[in-house]
Amino acid sequence: MAQEIMNPIVLQRADPFVYKHSDGYYYFTGSYPLYDRIVLRRAKSLNELQDAEEVTVWRKHDSGPLSELIWAPEIHRANDKWYIYFAAAPDTNIDDDTFNHRMYVLESASDNPLEDTWVEKGEVKTEMSTFSLDATTFFHNGEQYYVWAQQDVDIKGHSNLYIAKMENPWTLATKPVMLTKPELPWEIKGFWVNEGPAVLIKNGKVFLTYSGSATGVDYCMGLLTASAEDDLLNPDSWTKSSEPVFQSYPENGQYGPGHNSFTESEDGQDTILVYHARNYTELVGDPLYEPNRHARAQKIDWDEDGNPVFGKPVPDKRWTPDTPEVLN
Repeated sequence: MAQEIMNPIVLQRADPFVYKHSDGYYYFTGSYPLYDRIVLRRAKSLNELQDAEEVTVWRKHDSGPLSELIWAPEIHRANDKWYIYFAAAPDTNIDDDTFNHRMYVLESASDNPLEDTWVEKGEVKTEMSTFSLDATTFFHNGEQYYVWAQQDVDIKGHSNLYIAKMENPWTLATKPVMLTKPELPWEIKGFWVNEGPAVLIKNGKVFLTYSGSATGVDYCMGLLTASAEDDLLNPDSWTKSSEPVFQSYPENGQYGPGHNSFTESEDGQDTILVYHARNYTELVGDPLYEPNRHARAQKIDWDEDGNPVFGKPVPDKRWTPDTPEVLN
């Protein structure tokens, strides 16, 4: 029987990303509440991540394009090296109804990414110089893909989701293709948003989750599905679910679940959904800097057609803070 996951798995880390490596460790990163650094920790189980030592592997610059609002890092493997994808801004201004983020990459050749000095590989440039963030990457049929959120000023909303193949882990090889834009009622509450993509390949299909609406109680997850045999750069290959697949569940005290990633159980038998949520709705101060979006995880079930059944956000099993103070 699989070990029960004790939620939250890490306190005060929104946009959580977990990578289970062949060395048996779960590597964890997420947005640090002050948005001034990138942090990593690792443990042999999800339940041990909260108490694992956290290491700062990179800090924001004093000025320039990498100097503010360091958001949503993800740690990946490519070509036997480690890569961290993240977004950064030159300021905290809101222009054209959005911040001014662009997407960047760090590289490490160390076996243990917590010990190495990371090298900046620069900006991942797309065809538009607009607000862009929340990049993820995956390999399929030997090719690396990049999926991210970006604003198109000619399309209503704050961000759409795009996909492209990669020439190397920091350079696109193909033109960006838009897969989805915020248009359904549950994607446009507060803000018109499709963001936080995550990819899961299983049962002959490619599943792409994403988050919609503003990051309060309305925040929720949507789903795109494609056949693993189809051209993933063709928007027609993807089917968009009409309803959210994971959303607030007051009965369990969970609000605004989203910005997820995927990992697997220690025995490799179960797929695990990793996400953030708050356990209260009354926020004090600026919601952007309210730190209590905690990282959580739970098992995914599957229906008879091989599609994921996400269920409801489960209740907390661990103590959580009830004041808007950053713990560490």
